[in-house]
Amino acid sequence: MSTTVSIDNYIGGNFVPPSSGEYISVCNPANDVEIGLAARSNKQDVEAAVASAQAAYPSWSNLTIKARAAIMLKFHSLVRDHAQELAELIVMENGKNVTEALADVAKGNETVEYACCLPQLAQGSTLRVSTQVVCQDRREPLGVVASIVPFNFPLMVPMWTTPIALVMGNCVVLKPSEKVPLTMRRVVQLMKEAGIPDGVFNMVQGTREAVESIIDHPNVKAVTFVGSTPVARAVAARCRSLNKRVTALGGAKNHLVALPDCEMEGAASDICVSFAGCAGQRCMAASVLLLVGQQDSLVSKLVSSANSIEPGSGPGQMGPVIDKPSYEKIISYIQQAENDGAEILLDGRAWKQAKGNWIGPTIILHSSSQDKTMKEEVFGPVLSMYVCSSWEEAIEIENANPFGNAASIYTTNGGNAEWFLSKFRASMLGVNIGIPVPREPFSFGGLYGTVSKFGDMDITGDAGIEFFSNRIKVTSKWPVVRPVVSTTNGQVDHANFAGTM
Repeated sequence: MSTTVSIDNYIGGNFVPPSSGEYISVCNPANDVEIGLAARSNKQDVEAAVASAQAAYPSWSNLTIKARAAIMLKFHSLVRDHAQELAELIVMENGKNVTEALADVAKGNETVEYACCLPQLAQGSTLRVSTQVVCQDRREPLGVVASIVPFNFPLMVPMWTTPIALVMGNCVVLKPSEKVPLTMRRVVQLMKEAGIPDGVFNMVQGTREAVESIIDHPNVKAVTFVGSTPVARAVAARCRSLNKRVTALGGAKNHLVALPDCEMEGAASDICVSFAGCAGQRCMAASVLLLVGQQDSLVSKLVSSANSIEPGSGPGQMGPVIDKPSYEKIISYIQQAENDGAEILLDGRAWKQAKGNWIGPTIILHSSSQDKTMKEEVFGPVLSMYVCSSWEEAIEIENANPFGNAASIYTTNGGNAEWFLSKFRASMLGVNIGIPVPREPFSFGGLYGTVSKFGDMDITGDAGIEFFSNRIKVTSKWPVVRPVVSTTNGQVDHANFAGTM
């Protein structure tokens, strides 16, 4: 893209400049070239977006769920047809390689596909619970809901929530990351082409003021957030203070455990992809590898695999991290590990270039499990390794970390795997897979009681149905129009108290 694009708010089916007239520079992380200007929205812009959604809600929610799903099916087809175009935008604004960008589109569209099935999955239930008495469980939409999403998956994470929320009958206000607004700018055009009515989906650009205005708006009934732990905690607390439904997913420090019996070639390849794929900027990336006993061959193979990765946007290459603050943070963790006495087996700092935020795969062998880089989220292509003396020590280290997103075990023995699965302190677990992301209909989310998750329920899948709807229970009793012959042999339904005292 040769010219800078203005990324305005999308309100009522139209792109609308911010009321402040202010914009935020959007740069290509590979070369620091400015590629866009994202609107810096304020409370007034949020008010307009919510008002638009509120106005569209009665007619949208009054459609049958089948009618809403039919529109989503058209959108699914358009995303598939424009996958290459969307992937190119992701490469440009996020830095992923083209294979990863296409996967971002495909995984996001997978959730759209799941949403198209909601007429069959969100039917509610009906049961005759007593003589003349029938109970129904109906799902009704909430109203206007909001999603606040991060930079690391410009299409997939917005699609974790938006399609399910819409098909369930809600209207949506989305706040994309100000670092990657171009992809969703194109997506909303495809939504309109698919037939999503004006006002049903709205998008507000911006930073903290936009987020706080969305949360505080009384007509926003529920909020989902994906991002860092400090912000997730703040979002959840703010929503809770307003008695507002919220799911806020935070950071991660995912541990992999490799046993001596693991299949070395496959494990080395998988671990490499887990920690270095997407430049390590994903909440399911491997961050710590716990080796039970000395496994020099596995370590050597892993370092060799990671060292063969080249910088770039082509298949198999690794792109830059998102911006200069992220780059400096990652560098500081590598330096800290070095200062703590850890051995740098592969140093990604050698990738530094005059332009762009380039840092290569980095593998660190620690002598202490208490090193800062072993314990805190780095969010970059850095793998910390530590040799454990026993299974119990590995579990003790994994359990002690405050995060609870993911953990995996590498072994060829099912009994060994089950021992670790029963003891990991995380909610998304893997066996011989370093990125154990559940796919629909299974939901996504960290473990309650950890700093990876705050609020209600998971995100995506069947948890998305639950989050974006209210359960309405209807109990009905109709008069008997003809006498009913009893078949209960004189038994009395003592639970049928309706109409009696």
